[in-house]
Amino acid sequence: MASKSPKSELVAFKIEVELAEFLNKLPNKSAFIRKAIVAQLGMACPLCNGTGVVPKGIHDHYAPLLAKHNRRPCDGCGERQTLPRDLVHLSDRERQRLEQFFHGGPLYCEGCYGKQPACDDCGMHVEPALFAEHYKKVHPN
Repeated sequence: MASKSPKSELVAFKIEVELAEFLNKLPNKSAFIRKAIVAQLGMACPLCNGTGVVPKGIHDHYAPLLAKHNRRPCDGCGERQTLPRDLVHLSDRERQRLEQFFHGGPLYCEGCYGKQPACDDCGMHVEPALFAEHYKKVHPN
C-alpha cells in the first residue's frame, strides 16, 4: 500500500452555508477539495484564465453568446438539455449528473443518466458501448 504524503499546512477560507452543507455530506471533504483545486488548475476558464473575473467589455461581449448557447443534446436520447451557469443551487442528483459533463464526461438527461451504469472506478455514468473509450480516456493506467 502506498504511504500517504504528510500534510503540513492548514488553509482556511469562508464559504456559503449551502456549500458547507454539501461538503459536510462528503465522506472525505479534504480529499474532495484537494482534487477540486487540482482539477481547476488544469481547466482554467478561457475567458478569465482562472481568475474568476473578466473585464466589463469581455463580459458584455460574451454574456449574450453564453445565454444563447446554453443548450446541448443528451448523449443518450438527443433531448435538448439546458446547462446552468453554476451548480450551487441544484439538487445533489442534478449536480452529480451535470458535474459529470462539466468534467469531460457525457451529458445525459435525467432519464438517460439513471439508465446508464456507473463506472466502478470513478462513478461516472457511461453507456456500456462506450466503456472501453471511457477507460482509455479517464483511467489510462
